[in-house]
Order: sequence, then C-alpha cells, then structure tokens
Amino acid sequence: MGVGMVRRIKDWVRGMARRVRSDNGMTTSEYAVGTIAACAFAAVLYKVVTSQPVMSALQSLLKDALDAKF
Repeated sequence: MGVGMVRRIKDWVRGMARRVRSDNGMTTSEYAVGTIAACAFAAVLYKVVTSQPVMSALQSLLKDALDAKF
C-alpha cells in the first residue's frame, strides 16, 4: 500500500468516527424515550400507591399521626 492510500484510509476512518460521535438527530428520540420511561414509571407508581394495601397503610399512618398525644 502506498502512502497516499494509507492517508485516504485514515481520513475515511476519521470521518466515520466523527459521524458516529455526532449527536445530530438524537436529541428528539432521547427526549421521547425519556418521556415514555417517565410516564411508565408514573403509571406503576400510581398503581402501587392506589392499591388497597398501600392505601390502608397510609390511612393508618395518617390516623395514628392525627391521634398522637403531645
């Protein structure tokens, strides 16, 4: 391989590396995935908090706090 061919290969590899590292077009999809994950977490948390065992535990805790003697 000649010096010119080695230089062209190096330039090509550098160009590919720059394109791979580039964030162009990724921001919107990252926000979309983050939003979906946050919504899924909120839905699971809502289901847990509104479940009967958790609701009764929270009500018991609140009742005990309000009935506390100072």
